[in-house]
Amino acid sequence: MPSRYSGLPFPRAARPTSAPVPALVLALALTLGPPQAAQAAPAGDTAPAAVADTLALAPEHLLDVRTGQLIDHPLVLVAQGRISAVLPAGAALPAGARRLNLPGQTLLPGLIDMHVHLSGDPRYGGYRGLQFTDGFWTVMGVANAKKTLEAGFTTVRNVGAGRYDDVALKQAIEAGVVPGPRIVPATYAIGATGGHCDSTEYPPSMDQPQPGVADGPDAIRALVRKLRKYGAEVIKFCGTGGVMSKGDSASGQQYTLAEMKALVDEAHMLGLKVAVHAHGTAGINDALRAGADTIEHASLADDESFRLAKASGAWFSMDIYDDDYILAEGEKNGMFAESLEKEREIGLRQRQTFQRAVKAGVKMVYGTDAGVYPHGDNALQFVTMVQWGMSPLQAIQSATMHAAEALGRGAELGQVAPGRAADLVAVPGNPLSDVSRLQHPGFVMKAGVVVKGP
Repeated sequence: MPSRYSGLPFPRAARPTSAPVPALVLALALTLGPPQAAQAAPAGDTAPAAVADTLALAPEHLLDVRTGQLIDHPLVLVAQGRISAVLPAGAALPAGARRLNLPGQTLLPGLIDMHVHLSGDPRYGGYRGLQFTDGFWTVMGVANAKKTLEAGFTTVRNVGAGRYDDVALKQAIEAGVVPGPRIVPATYAIGATGGHCDSTEYPPSMDQPQPGVADGPDAIRALVRKLRKYGAEVIKFCGTGGVMSKGDSASGQQYTLAEMKALVDEAHMLGLKVAVHAHGTAGINDALRAGADTIEHASLADDESFRLAKASGAWFSMDIYDDDYILAEGEKNGMFAESLEKEREIGLRQRQTFQRAVKAGVKMVYGTDAGVYPHGDNALQFVTMVQWGMSPLQAIQSATMHAAEALGRGAELGQVAPGRAADLVAVPGNPLSDVSRLQHPGFVMKAGVVVKGP
């Protein structure tokens, strides 16, 4: 069933795209060319006297996400898809570098959303998605990838897609065929027969093989291997029921501890991290005991969950904005009445759990479940996170340095520092005083190429 809290793709209607990229921005992108292999970072912040084909970004401020310090009037040098240096105010422009002023804007690392479904659309809830052919959702993913990138999210983790759509999108983006963020694909989310990641909304006469369904440790291990073979870079499984799946309880556990351990052990042996869809307390805690790396939703986590997560170093990815959209738009979108009722039962409790988890010191990453609400609106959740207990800096860190760490890419993404990928976003004003400013980026760069510019 296409849904929030699901590993399966859910339909998403295209909205109008933004205006064409200005000619100056296109010229800059073409001049910079495609990203190249990383070069050694300078030992300090001193740039070479002459830098060939370097773009010097000159924002009003630079946010150091490690410390929360705002650095006034820096020069951030970008060459060959990477940050080559960060120079202080008053530094001379290196010979051969081209300056791009970002007046009134604060520069920070490109944002990372750890839980999206790019081929999903919330406006086709319930059975409405059946009006389209299967390939429609692949095309929908192309439109959603562009919206996501232009919203300042330069990296996403796509935790569940049918037909290997997320791998197809990743390949097309990396080949330069379509614009979009860096994608960490999960391919199919793995689930038990009749569980949240199975299709439970059809009669037996419509029974079809489900590529993501496996039962028992051996079958689960075999499926992990298969998904990795076809492009999975993270493994997602459904440990409990969900809000939008029919016929289950969102809190009910759907894999045994033994099944979870087999899945996690196999994935880790293959070098893959594991994300677990889990709302219910028992499923969350068994997933943590099994060694899961991130808990998605974590709605009914308890003190034992917090203890287990802190002991293992696991991260919570809690999509606490979604409740607003689902309850406002779900009925109009055709969502099942059963699902709306489950959302009413669990939405507020998830936010209260988030608040307690932050106070308890559980590590958090930014995950929205975009596709449950419209793609391109990923940044709406920052405000909700601050309303429910995070500081603006903590919320920003969850979508930058902490998300990069959870991905195992902390040396490449998540900070503005020499040697890291030139994935950057600039917003008007100071996001530390008003985190909603992240909803309106004025500048986006991915791998040194200007995507959205002044």
